[in-house]
Amino acid sequence: MTTKLRNLFAIGASAFLLAACQGENAGDSSEGAGDSNDTDTEETADFKLGMVTDEGGVDDRSFNQSGWEGMQAWAEEHGFDDSAVKYYQSDDAADFVPNLNQAIQDDYDVIYGVGFQLADAVKQVATANADQHFGIVDAVVEEDNVVSLNFRDNEAAYLVGVSAAHTTETNKVGFIGGIAGPVIDKFEAGFVAGVESVDPEIEIDIQYAESFSDAAIGQQIAAGMYSSGADVIYHASGAVGNGVFTEATDRMESGSENQLWVIGVDRDQEELGKYADGNLTLTSSLKGVGTAIQLASNQAMDEGFPGGENLIYGLAEDGVGITEGNMSEDAWSAVEEARQQILDGEIEVPEAPAAE
Repeated sequence: MTTKLRNLFAIGASAFLLAACQGENAGDSSEGAGDSNDTDTEETADFKLGMVTDEGGVDDRSFNQSGWEGMQAWAEEHGFDDSAVKYYQSDDAADFVPNLNQAIQDDYDVIYGVGFQLADAVKQVATANADQHFGIVDAVVEEDNVVSLNFRDNEAAYLVGVSAAHTTETNKVGFIGGIAGPVIDKFEAGFVAGVESVDPEIEIDIQYAESFSDAAIGQQIAAGMYSSGADVIYHASGAVGNGVFTEATDRMESGSENQLWVIGVDRDQEELGKYADGNLTLTSSLKGVGTAIQLASNQAMDEGFPGGENLIYGLAEDGVGITEGNMSEDAWSAVEEARQQILDGEIEVPEAPAAE
């Protein structure tokens, strides 16, 4: 498999601004019809994209939603009508293969599996359908009819770790992962390294929900962390993170003694941090899932499908990043300095947690 680095500015828009440039109407239909345009210039699509979600669902306000928004933006970019894009909701892993096969029957040109959980299903269905094109996000499937889209999430996670360390007043922070594995490992490893680069004495509470969809578990874990003294929590857990935000806002509105913060993931989650007296989203690590899908889809439509390639996006390609959010000036300055050091090769961010 060929590995290539692609710059996400290639389509003329930064991945950092993707969510702001696209509407908040994703996930309105269980049938997955896109809400791209209502103008008279729409054309019936002669090239169509399908997307199969992981268990978090298309309205997770995180990973899946980013992918869906990118597909909607792609349809709008080309002036296509709603038939150009469609998502297939997966409630659990048993839905992956049926959804992929349904997308084939519905005649979509490229079908994306969004999330590492779909890797085995994509490989199985791609092997059985050699003439069908597929994409996989956050995994590598070594088939000639599959393009793999991957990210250096650890680099963005390092930066939010720096921001957490410069913000905590209790010297205790938390990390909540979704399902343990190589992808979320990168988030954990980067976050821990970023915190420790500022102050190795800061205590880091690391827990996993073993879900990307159960917000109640996210709220339960966050409640324990905040009660134990953490004042900043970074989640890399899809819709589980909605529960983290709920717990933080409930505590702040009930008069928390400490200023509590949540760090969002994959897209700017500023809106989730609103509460009566302010906003508790410290920052968000960003991941250009939707923009990567747009790039790969444009290449497939205009130049030929990039099958067998593994396209990797990091800070250098503007594929991952961080919002300024509600950081202090000192924290933001430290983040910018760390970002430049990563780009200059002075900091090598680990991809896996240190062995215990």
